[in-house]
Amino acid sequence: MDPGRQAMINGWKSPRKGDRDITAPRYDSTSRISKPSRLPAPKNSAANAVGRYLTQDQQSEQFVADEDKFVLRQAKKKADIRVRERRAKPIDYLAFNLRFIDSDRDVFDDEDADVEIRVPAPETVLQTLNEAQLKELDEDIRSYLTLESNWRNKEYWTALTTLCADRRQKLKPQGPEGRAVTSVASEVDRILGPKTLEQLEALEKQIKAKLQSNEPIDTDYWEELLKSLLVYKAKAKLKNVCAAIKDARVQLLMARDPEKAAALEATDGFADTLPEAGTSAAKPAPPTVASATTSATTSATSTAPPPGTARFAAAGNEDFSQATKALYDREVARGVGEGEEIFTAEEAVPGMSKPLWADKYRPRKPRYFNRVLMGYEWNKYNQTHYDHDNPPPKVVQGYRFNIFYPDLIDKTKAPTFKIIREHGRRKGESFAPAGKEDTCLIRFIAGPPYEDIAFRIVDREWDYSAKKERGFKSSFDKGILQLHFQFKKIYYRK
Repeated sequence: MDPGRQAMINGWKSPRKGDRDITAPRYDSTSRISKPSRLPAPKNSAANAVGRYLTQDQQSEQFVADEDKFVLRQAKKKADIRVRERRAKPIDYLAFNLRFIDSDRDVFDDEDADVEIRVPAPETVLQTLNEAQLKELDEDIRSYLTLESNWRNKEYWTALTTLCADRRQKLKPQGPEGRAVTSVASEVDRILGPKTLEQLEALEKQIKAKLQSNEPIDTDYWEELLKSLLVYKAKAKLKNVCAAIKDARVQLLMARDPEKAAALEATDGFADTLPEAGTSAAKPAPPTVASATTSATTSATSTAPPPGTARFAAAGNEDFSQATKALYDREVARGVGEGEEIFTAEEAVPGMSKPLWADKYRPRKPRYFNRVLMGYEWNKYNQTHYDHDNPPPKVVQGYRFNIFYPDLIDKTKAPTFKIIREHGRRKGESFAPAGKEDTCLIRFIAGPPYEDIAFRIVDREWDYSAKKERGFKSSFDKGILQLHFQFKKIYYRK
């Protein structure tokens, strides 16, 4: 009831017109609806918003960090598999040893029999390698060190870097100065050998203070002693890590076989020599270059080295820089998706001559990791003669080129590509016999220090739409040229 009418009935004074808005809803005390009170906004709402949202640079850093973690996990997983299959490289033994105390490892990758595999100690691995092998190992160690974020793991790889450099230095031919240093090596070993890591760190401080003082001292002697001390520090750190690895293996083995655990505890926990590699460790010869379609369809069943790596069996003038290796390993870690196969149909570049800048920069061939998209085409003929239980042969449906140019001199000019059709054939023309497809060359062109590179591909019309995940993409970012495209589908009408 209207409050004014109720007041008249009760004999109360009716409210004035100005007391109430005539357009307002009538008030009913029995069914009043009230809104909840609004909480005041926090004073630091702007700061909270900044904390919730990342800037573009922070997002990029987070993306790179996540990518590095993924690449590192894949590298560790591959090392474990190669050790189990007796086809490990020296770096795999070093990574396999660390896994027993690695808090960042994926426990789902562990196998019960891993604890019984005895691999050589890190120092034993270094002692058995020559100069070329040590150089390759040093690059592999630095790759792990770059990707690691765990402080204990970084300390392990840093110590191995120091010992690897020391071993390489000892293998080099020595001049008169080197022979003079060798003559006092026994004295240095007598002084530093028995000391613990804490004692070596204290001695390091004393030597540095002595070198910085104005005392009349034999500077050459103390500087050489300091260099040797850093090597012995690395040995001491590695010794502590090896002791932790042995203890962890003993604890794991204790639950399975106490007798084996006791036997392991009585030894140093490592093998004396490198295990003999199995037959699968042999390096097969690189495959011959076939046509684009044949190469794509047979790559999955070939007995070549790991996908995409066969062409790197011979060093030649190819790009093996650290930056390129990091980009290549990251792309390899992405793997091959469903309907994709590794594509390595590289061809000689027609009419290629020595570049004008060859006298100033050493020409190198870029590395790459390419994929070919394979699938079925359900045209009218295939629908009539095949079904899903008996599908038609797969055909090439597109390509994904990833070519690495991290050391490009002029980074303002992106690499380009062009299509080359031989024998005077033009776009849209076909010289292929019935049932076959024409092929052409796609040539990638970049500036110094990279040479041009070419691949043979199926010559069909590209689909430039980007509606799907695997649509057209042409970009050059962070040293990677990416060209992804699919062919237009042909639909047959009645």
